[in-house]
Amino acid sequence: MEFLTDFWLFIRARKRYWLWPLFLLLLLLGVLSVFTTGSALAPFIYSIF
Repeated sequence: MEFLTDFWLFIRARKRYWLWPLFLLLLLLGVLSVFTTGSALAPFIYSIF
């Protein structure tokens, strides 16, 4: 959780609000790849990458 607070403080201090969509997209792709690793959707997800 310290990473998130540091990231938030960095964004507020540097006014880098355009980083939020990039961070959320990377987070979504990471969660998607973790949860579909052992499922039947895995071949379809891995074909994207």
